[in-house]
Amino acid sequence: MVKVLIIEDDSSARLVTKLHLRNEYQVVEASDGMEAMELLKHQSVDLIIADVMMPKMNGYEFVEQFRMMDKNTPVLLLTAKKEWQDKKMGFAIGIDDYMTKPVNYEELQWRIRALLRRAKISNEKQIIIGDVVISEDFNMVVRGEEKITLPKKEFELLFKLLSYPNKIFTVSQILDDIWGYDSNSDETTVRTHINRLRKKFADWNEFEIVTIRGLGYRGELNV
Repeated sequence: MVKVLIIEDDSSARLVTKLHLRNEYQVVEASDGMEAMELLKHQSVDLIIADVMMPKMNGYEFVEQFRMMDKNTPVLLLTAKKEWQDKKMGFAIGIDDYMTKPVNYEELQWRIRALLRRAKISNEKQIIIGDVVISEDFNMVVRGEEKITLPKKEFELLFKLLSYPNKIFTVSQILDDIWGYDSNSDETTVRTHINRLRKKFADWNEFEIVTIRGLGYRGELNV
């Protein structure tokens, strides 16, 4: 069973979160960042949910220290703060997702599932969609006897869109993530790569790349 660590100094809030998760996950608890660090010396977890405002070691301090020993385990921060700078700082130090309080527990479940799925993709370096295997190690897409090896940027674009199915990525996000902040590439570059991918996988029904007019693109899975 997937193991989730809840780090929260408010025992009532910690209990409520645990009650919402315990039917799907094995839940372990810590009352602050220091206790969590000690716990993580003796056992591993699959995902961490941490409050920001805690005594001894707050959520930001915990994530900074934790990322020195573990680069991959997903961390979701819960906080009452909504300011952009707080979110920016959290992502800069290595969080994977961010929710503001009061927590909508149905949404929390969605986010946990999405984070665990992405972590699995990251660790295995591949996406499996029915009979299709998209392998990051070889920049290759395989379906039965069919094998298509893609140029690096085309592969990175496809891998990103299908790692987050139904999530809309703006052209700016795609350019920053695939081509880099200092690239001279533009919307035409993205459109060209999207069109090449569509042409190569025109007869593949397992997935598609959809244009969201005025917003960007998203990957959709059909299995």
